[in-house]
Amino acid sequence: MTHPTHAGPKKGWRLWSAAGAVLAASLLAATPARAIDVDAGDYTALPAGTTLGIVYYQHATRNRAYSGGDRVPIDARLDSDVGILRGVRFMDIGGYIVDPQFLLPFGKLKGKNDLSALGSADGIGDLLLAATVWFNKPGQKENFGITPFVFVPVGSYDRNKPLNLGENRWKFALQAGWIKPLSDSITMDLIGDVTLFGKNDEFGASTLKQKPLFQFQGWWRYHLSAATDLRLGLSQTVGGETKVDGVAQDNRTSNSKFSIGAGHFVGATTQILATYGRDISVREGLKENNRLNLRLLLIF
Repeated sequence: MTHPTHAGPKKGWRLWSAAGAVLAASLLAATPARAIDVDAGDYTALPAGTTLGIVYYQHATRNRAYSGGDRVPIDARLDSDVGILRGVRFMDIGGYIVDPQFLLPFGKLKGKNDLSALGSADGIGDLLLAATVWFNKPGQKENFGITPFVFVPVGSYDRNKPLNLGENRWKFALQAGWIKPLSDSITMDLIGDVTLFGKNDEFGASTLKQKPLFQFQGWWRYHLSAATDLRLGLSQTVGGETKVDGVAQDNRTSNSKFSIGAGHFVGATTQILATYGRDISVREGLKENNRLNLRLLLIF
């Protein structure tokens, strides 16, 4: 990282302050599953008694840093390799299809170049507990569901380290998803959610609080056959400004990204999914220049 005196006192101080703000935002953004990303088709109601076993893998690289929408002139690099184990059980409760589930992330984060001082972190992330309630019956083409999420702070966390897999705070999110066929070959998924944050009173020697974070996602699938589809996704995340010891950090999020990919059923009970994506714009933190997602889904 460039020392502030290299750019002159006033300009150097601005760069140093901006870099510090970027680092703080980036440490939060690097934590796995901070935003609740949804794959196309996730809001499909399945018959009661169905069980899903799902494994995810994501490799992401970030190579640009932003503060207030402006690029910070540092050679930033943060890589992550994250997996998620997910179990889902569909059941009928009072005439509604409900799917209690858990998601457990794990993986590794590593700072490089001017961010190499951040070091690396590995371990498990915070446990997610959720259950979608559907307002349609299984087998219908149009699906609508609402999902509450609870993030349990059991992930790896060390207040003395800048990178962590866990966040050391409780979180609650409420998400709604709608799937609508637009034609025989095109399906649209629309998803929106809000995340509320508990406080982290071990944010180094400080206390971290955060305003609600909102995310809006859209997916469009083109069905090549009953087993195979091509997909395009767009996402916008806004809000989430933080306070450290009561001082507002002026780091609200306004980030957009896209994803493209394909899904394919190998037989009736196994689906493989691959998507590639990257950020389109970032107001605060590090910009993802590459993100590869792989998913294996088994139906029991």
